[in-house]
Amino acid sequence: MPDPDAAKASATRHHQLLQRRRRLTQAGFFALFLLAPALNLLRFDLNETQLWFLGMRWSLGITALQQGEVSAQQAALTLIVRGILPGLAVVAVFLGIAWRWGRLYCGWLCPHFSLVEGLNAVLHKACGKFSLWDAQPSLRPTQPAQPHWWPVYFLACAGFGLLWSITLLTYLLPPATIWSGLLQGTLTGNQSRFIIIGGLVFTLELTLARHLFCRFGCAVGLFQSLAWMANPRAMVVTFKRERASDCRSCSTERAPAGSACDRVCPMRLRPRQIKRLMFSCVQCGRCVDQCAESQQGQAQLPNPQLEWTIGVDALRETLKQSQQNKT
Repeated sequence: MPDPDAAKASATRHHQLLQRRRRLTQAGFFALFLLAPALNLLRFDLNETQLWFLGMRWSLGITALQQGEVSAQQAALTLIVRGILPGLAVVAVFLGIAWRWGRLYCGWLCPHFSLVEGLNAVLHKACGKFSLWDAQPSLRPTQPAQPHWWPVYFLACAGFGLLWSITLLTYLLPPATIWSGLLQGTLTGNQSRFIIIGGLVFTLELTLARHLFCRFGCAVGLFQSLAWMANPRAMVVTFKRERASDCRSCSTERAPAGSACDRVCPMRLRPRQIKRLMFSCVQCGRCVDQCAESQQGQAQLPNPQLEWTIGVDALRETLKQSQQNKT
């Protein structure tokens, strides 16, 4: 007979390893996002009206046509082959991944969502909440809030807000020009205004509305969610509703007051809800991880309540939810 405690411990270790891998992919893509303009991996230079891709000038043939170097037919073919077709291919692959696995880009790569999770952690140290709008803190009595983290939280929001504004500008203008202008105080008026206004907007968004932006304001996330919702077989976190009473004793280090999956969700969702109410789920797996941790500490309980399902199992869950809604 397999040891249920050993199985639970193995499941917990698996989820913890998965979270570490996710952190690594987030950190790698975060660094890539910041360095891509400086390395000419991807940026559009407004001064030269030139797209840079993987260190090369990516020409669409328009300049050559203007200078009479190619015919209109050759320029049109170049535009289709080097512009339209690659763009359509990227969109198709991106939405295809979302159709099958949901908002993987958001939960595993997106630099903004990495900031959301990081700022959540800092805020939790300061006041026990993962968002300023949470009704109640989630701290153990032996682990009170640490108010000295408040300055760290606000400085982090302001610092990353300013960094975001500068980085976006380097995607449009030569990074060397922008960074040297910052260090030497030689930025133009328009460049300075862009950085100041953009930094202020990003700071307010990171401080007050980072979850709301990810859920409702990000077009990239919205289109991923629409593709995911259109596929009843897509990967989804399912909840064993017949064992809902087991959740009463749920408790983890991060959520000692219970409802661990609700409290740790970076998007401030309730993972035990039906799929259509999880429209903004980013498939980060934090809820599944916390559920496994909670179950490990309760010897009388079988497998975790929450788990990822895909394919036929996800379809069954979708049909079950539809029947429950009708009744």
